[in-house]
Amino acid sequence: MKTNTVVRLARRPRGAVTTEDFTVRDEPMPEPGEGEFRVATRYVSLDPAMRGWVNEGRSYVPPVGIGDVMRAFAAGHVEASRHPRFREGDAVTGLFGAQAFAVSDGEGVSVADTSLAPLPTWLGGLGMPGLTAYFGLLEVARASRGETVVVSAASGAVGQVVGQIAGIVGCRTVGIAGGPRKCEFLTAELGFDAAVDHRGGSLREDLATACPQGIDVDFENVGGPVFDTVLAQMNRFGRVALCGLVSTYNATEAPPGLKNVRAILVMRLDVRGFIVFDFRERYDEALQALAGWYKEGRLRFREDIRADGLSAFPTVLGELFTGANFGKLILEL
Repeated sequence: MKTNTVVRLARRPRGAVTTEDFTVRDEPMPEPGEGEFRVATRYVSLDPAMRGWVNEGRSYVPPVGIGDVMRAFAAGHVEASRHPRFREGDAVTGLFGAQAFAVSDGEGVSVADTSLAPLPTWLGGLGMPGLTAYFGLLEVARASRGETVVVSAASGAVGQVVGQIAGIVGCRTVGIAGGPRKCEFLTAELGFDAAVDHRGGSLREDLATACPQGIDVDFENVGGPVFDTVLAQMNRFGRVALCGLVSTYNATEAPPGLKNVRAILVMRLDVRGFIVFDFRERYDEALQALAGWYKEGRLRFREDIRADGLSAFPTVLGELFTGANFGKLILEL
């Protein structure tokens, strides 16, 4: 009898996630009802936002409940369908959860054009990370030609797309990443104008050298000391698109506040937090632009695909917060 392997939240993590925070077990195969279809999952996306989804408390989405299937974007193929818009064999992406098979009514599900890009790319540069980069840089930060854009966690799923779009629209692009290998990738492979290693011991000096005219736009993914360093070098009327604070996600108590918060006042900075779901009505617009740039060869995406299966989910998820991944982290089933 065919079964479904499912990752469920066993308890609220405290600090870094562990294998004890989740259960991975085989369960009965779900069957689609009228107006539904079943997806055979091939890839599960691992995203920093997951750490917040398993916390209790106020957020932009309800927390994953204890015992619930772990929330996750995933990609796969329609295996059985009783839905008029989705056919067997369709390649699809959606919020299917961390499980081998999922039943969906089609809400929030997209058909992936695998003739344009491989299926994993629709979880990365042509998926939610790409959408986040597009709206965060162009709508929230309002980056324009001739400006200097700094993006932290620049070799990650969102950061690598931000930097490339910034270059496309005519900005000077500076990435902050961890380690020489990632920094070299940004400049040699993705076309960033400069890259700064936050582990190099001289972030302030190196960032000033990379940004001789100061910083107009900060696409912030990290927070903490990195964010503080960038704030101190922002130009007057600069904009900050606050996308993530990955340096704080595993904190067991409130982290220290910003030291350079005065820069927001003195430089009259516009700081705005955002979530990609804020722009859900415009996803098609963004995907059309991203797909067009990708087809033209102006966008490249690096994926870090782990063929370890669902049993490795807790361990691989934890790598997002140690910098062990290189590119968009995806678990292959």
